[in-house]
Amino acid sequence: RLGIKVDNYYASEIDKYAMKVSEANYPDIIQIGDILNWQDWDIDWESIDLVTGGFPCQSWSVAGKGLGDRDDRGKLFWVMLDVMKKVIDSNPSAYYLMENVRMKKEFEEYITMHTENALPNVNKYMINSALVSAQNRVRYYWTNIPGVEQPKQRGIVLRDILETKEVEGLSDKAIDYMNRSSDKWSGGKTRKDIY
Repeated sequence: RLGIKVDNYYASEIDKYAMKVSEANYPDIIQIGDILNWQDWDIDWESIDLVTGGFPCQSWSVAGKGLGDRDDRGKLFWVMLDVMKKVIDSNPSAYYLMENVRMKKEFEEYITMHTENALPNVNKYMINSALVSAQNRVRYYWTNIPGVEQPKQRGIVLRDILETKEVEGLSDKAIDYMNRSSDKWSGGKTRKDIY
């Protein structure tokens, strides 16, 4: 989609609905199964140029249980880090990108420290998806990709992405409420005005 040629796109997904969406968007995707079985994957690790991942947020989020890696889901951070380390060890010029929710400072520092201990050239960024989408989702990203900058505000709100102005089950008042930050974020411009 960015004009980048992809020879092999591997995905470790176990949710059947997420797999269907991935396969619809990327028909040549290679599903390699549960990440807990990563050591059994028969793939050419040296050929991997980019590895991305997000670990379950429920354990780390301020809205979740706040157990970090004392929760079984939170332990998947370590598994993902092991996979990324394997990729970097196999191909030192590979890039990595990790993502997770905004979390309490203690967790953010813990994840950053352990990522820095396992992977080279760690840069951490906090980016709100509201800058480039109609969704207010503040996220942390850890990466060795150089030159990452905060995206420019695009002023996209819900009404800009709806295929129709009418949404079954939602009143005009509800849609207006969801679009309430339009002027704040976009200066009153719609997506059409910006592009």
